[in-house]
Amino acid sequence: QVQLVESGGGLAQPGGSLRLSCAASGFTFSSYAMSWARQAPGKGLEWVSGIYSDGSDTYYADSVKGRFTISRDNAKNTVYLQMNSLKPEDTALYYCAKGRGPRLVSIVPSHYDYWGQGTQVTVSS
Repeated sequence: QVQLVESGGGLAQPGGSLRLSCAASGFTFSSYAMSWARQAPGKGLEWVSGIYSDGSDTYYADSVKGRFTISRDNAKNTVYLQMNSLKPEDTALYYCAKGRGPRLVSIVPSHYDYWGQGTQVTVSS
């Protein structure tokens, strides 16, 4: 069965960095686009970033552009989110999600068929 397991969350100071990982299993990882999304307390789900199956293209929400970097290692079945210059408004539960095809990166949650359980990121001094 498909499993997505996020890790790497925690507490960071404003201006600090964290690197999230999402380990995938149960499907041919190299054949599917992957994305990260987040949900802040009391708010809806926000798409953050996506990457094509071969890593050839990446996409970012305006709120994180220039600060976050998505990458993937298809040999390790893992997608990453490097988060730099963190702000308090980045505080959220971060999820990775499996796209429905090699180039299906979307801001619409229903366009993803599997989600991880999430990892908490808290940015506070």
